[in-house]
Amino acid sequence: MRKKILVIDDEPSIVELLTYNLRKEGYDVLKAYSAEEAFEIAERESNIDLFVIDVMLPGMDGFELARSLKTMENHKDKPMIFLTAKKDEFDRVLGLELGADDYITKPFSVREFLARIKAIFRRMRREIPIERKKKKITAKDLEIDLERYEVRVRGKLVNLTPLEFDLLRFLAENEGRVFSRDVLLDALWGYDYYGDTRTVDVHIRRLRTKIEEDPSNPKYIITVRGKGYKFKDPGKED
Repeated sequence: MRKKILVIDDEPSIVELLTYNLRKEGYDVLKAYSAEEAFEIAERESNIDLFVIDVMLPGMDGFELARSLKTMENHKDKPMIFLTAKKDEFDRVLGLELGADDYITKPFSVREFLARIKAIFRRMRREIPIERKKKKITAKDLEIDLERYEVRVRGKLVNLTPLEFDLLRFLAENEGRVFSRDVLLDALWGYDYYGDTRTVDVHIRRLRTKIEEDPSNPKYIITVRGKGYKFKDPGKED
């Protein structure tokens, strides 16, 4: 089935450029030139697979739109890419904290943009449950259900995004191994991902706030200075 993408930008030239190239790649494309128009389309279309959102929209900005979309049952877990003309670290981190899968600064090449789209959909295909030797991974108070794609901490269900789950699963399945940020980008975002390693740091930090009792003193996802990250079962020390 063809993937459906909603492109939201108040610059018609950007919208048309992206629409033309996305359709050449075989995607169905919907277009919106404001947050209000995008929200109306999202209410009408329940099967949108990806949102491409310009941060600097008139009226309701892209971040506000993203927050609104996250409240909609049909779209709360859909991947998002933010576009911006500002090289602002705060905006980048805010976008990722809102659950965006990627953040692209204008101007960008169409080839780079399409590569990031493909990387997101490639990762989503990996999220389809497959037969595994292990059904669950347990580590002290943490339980990762690989069949149901659910995570519980002390028996309580934790709401993770698909990317957060994939990141946690990857680290937990390779307990004790240290992975650099570049390796994690390749493994989870795709080999042709053009993002920088700060993307990994933001997702790790967000994941820690959900599974760690004290995110500033993590017990499960450990930082190895100068090397990267690893997963540890603190129960094995008890």
